Amino acid sequence: MKRGVVSAQAVEDDASFELKLRPRRLAEFIGQAKVKENLSVAIEAARSRGEALDHVLLYGPPGLGKTTLASIIANELAVEFQQTSAPVLQIKGDLTAILTNIRLRQVMFFDEVHRLQPALEELLYSALEDYRLDIIIGQGPSARTHTIEVPPFTFVGATTRAGLLSGPLRSRFGIVLRLEFYTTEDLEVIVHRSAEILDVVIDAAGAREIATRARGTPRIANRLLRRVRDYAQVRAAGNIDLPTAQAALEMLEVDKHGFDEIDRRLLLTIIEKYQGGPVGVNTLAAALAEEADAIEEIYEPFLIQIGFLDRTPRGRVATQLAYEHFGIRFSRRQSALF
Repeated sequence: MKRGVVSAQAVEDDASFELKLRPRRLAEFIGQAKVKENLSVAIEAARSRGEALDHVLLYGPPGLGKTTLASIIANELAVEFQQTSAPVLQIKGDLTAILTNIRLRQVMFFDEVHRLQPALEELLYSALEDYRLDIIIGQGPSARTHTIEVPPFTFVGATTRAGLLSGPLRSRFGIVLRLEFYTTEDLEVIVHRSAEILDVVIDAAGAREIATRARGTPRIANRLLRRVRDYAQVRAAGNIDLPTAQAALEMLEVDKHGFDEIDRRLLLTIIEKYQGGPVGVNTLAAALAEEADAIEEIYEPFLIQIGFLDRTPRGRVATQLAYEHFGIRFSRRQSALF
């Protein structure tokens, strides 16, 4: 199934725009007040002691700013920043090469850290805890262990599936922070800031309309802003006001809740094909020709957050709000499931 414009997953054309729009300091980062406060105190303490910051785990749905926060940590500490994705690392040599080139107090960022291979995860433990790397040289009776000292550094891991992290790896993080969906008010500020950087004229009503339909996610807000900007340049005077934003978003088939075709199909499949649920995620994935991981990581979190979907021990259930959204009668049988 094709990802919609309101998917929180990064797509190819997001990269250059996100780099341009990405804040560089905590003071510029909008929203996530508790996360910012915790990081601010920890960074200031580490900086005053001249030590590496404790290892940091950032988790939450995609598109909320985990990569941005990792780079901000490095900027605030005035140290080098290096990033990679855990699935890219296939053999111990890949991880060894990275760890042996780390600089003092450097920030090393691993995205999708829950997908790190077990053998590589075990190699990482001693580097995180004791700042050393144990390498086995040779095989059989002649094998010997060679220890390489690693300078103190800060490991920042990001994941959308914190529950999939092993206990030993999770215990190595001194700072564990969850990123929440953004409020409409915070997203409005983000839209205005991004519009200013992109040199787009937008009024308050137009910014609020985009923010309202952005599913609580800055990445989606910025993507919608770019698409609405294109519409405004072609069919309006280049400026974004409420009618222009509404017309552009209607053309994109993004409704007032930020739902696109995929969200509507997911909810209607549960309601119409499975009588509202409960239905298992694998069964739902097969019915939608979608991956179960995509449903759990990309679509479900927001639908659960706004109360349209419920996750029960028996499976997924569409709530009364979902029925009302589609103008479908909510039966007594369904109300008994909650």
